[in-house]
Amino acid sequence: MSERSVETVGGVEASGSAGPPSAARRDTVLAIAALVVAIAIYAPVLYWLGVNWVEVEDASHGFLIVPLALYFAWERRKHLQKAKIEPSWWGVPFLAAAALGLAVGRLGVEYTSMRISFVLTLMGLVLLLLGRQSFRILLFPMAFLFLMIPIPQSVLNVITFPLQLFAADLAVKGLHLLEIPALREGNIIHLASGPLFVADACSGVRSLMALLTLGIVFAYFFRRSWAVRILLVASAIPIAILVNAFRVALTGVLTHYYGQAAAGGWIHQTEGFFTFGIAFVLLMVEARILQWIWPDRRRTRRRAVAGGAA
Repeated sequence: MSERSVETVGGVEASGSAGPPSAARRDTVLAIAALVVAIAIYAPVLYWLGVNWVEVEDASHGFLIVPLALYFAWERRKHLQKAKIEPSWWGVPFLAAAALGLAVGRLGVEYTSMRISFVLTLMGLVLLLLGRQSFRILLFPMAFLFLMIPIPQSVLNVITFPLQLFAADLAVKGLHLLEIPALREGNIIHLASGPLFVADACSGVRSLMALLTLGIVFAYFFRRSWAVRILLVASAIPIAILVNAFRVALTGVLTHYYGQAAAGGWIHQTEGFFTFGIAFVLLMVEARILQWIWPDRRRTRRRAVAGGAA
């Protein structure tokens, strides 16, 4: 625990930085060593997490989370260099909760609690070894890592089927507007050319998680008030659900005119990229509208000051 040092040289009191440089380097090395040990302890958990990203398409967005979190941390490197290293015992509760989650996960073979435990361990180590200033600086990158944890299957089973029904219902209403005969029976849409099955992959969970992640990144770079950022992130959920229903309706239109072959293969994959692009455009349009409704007062003041100085 380094304190602000005060030395008396020739009767003159001279104040130094937060501890000698050697102590700061020692604390930094200790933090890096603790991080390496934590990664070694959680190596099996992280390995199976990567396997889950590969095998489960709804969790494939996890590959983007770690590089983005590292970039967010690297972007704050100048603030970290200026932060005082004052280790805090408040990191102990985080580590205790992480240890409990790891123990419960291993005993019950429950992966989600072990994965959450890893992120809590990172938070606890930063707070314990580097202090509250560094913790505040790195809080967003560390919290962002929670998005790499796939939704538990028990939760997916609860939300997937209602999303399927909602998408199918909206798709049928859209088909009726286009005067295409369609009848929904559960998650099956009956068309003249044959049934269209709205499978689990068409529930929109994958696009929902991807767009939610993209919304958080977009809100981060938007750099406006927290209220606007939260609104942007929250709006990603209904946008993803509505765009997914549009995708199902588009599949129904193509199936009606071109047969069952249009419901699968490369056409279906292309629809996914196309509709996700639409969702991203809608998010950008919303950001522009919010910028017009709530202009950034700080940026406006800076421009006014710059104009006055000129």
